[in-house]
Amino acid sequence: MTTVHVAASEPGAQFLAPNQIVPMLIGATVDEVERELVLQTLARCDGNRTRAARVLGLSVRTLRNKIRIYAASGIEVPAYQD
Repeated sequence: MTTVHVAASEPGAQFLAPNQIVPMLIGATVDEVERELVLQTLARCDGNRTRAARVLGLSVRTLRNKIRIYAASGIEVPAYQD
């Protein structure tokens, strides 16, 4: 399993160019890439599920279901930050 952690939610974080991202993704499954995208988007949205769902183009219900699966697998999911 390849885990891609881009600390984009941290202040001052830099964005990676596509030619930097693709090599990090090689060897990862589509499910792993999707999970990482969901978690990173949720983190960037400060845990706001409605906003993250909008950014991802998902319904809030679909996002909630994905989060439930991740949490059941022991994966830490970003919590809502006020």
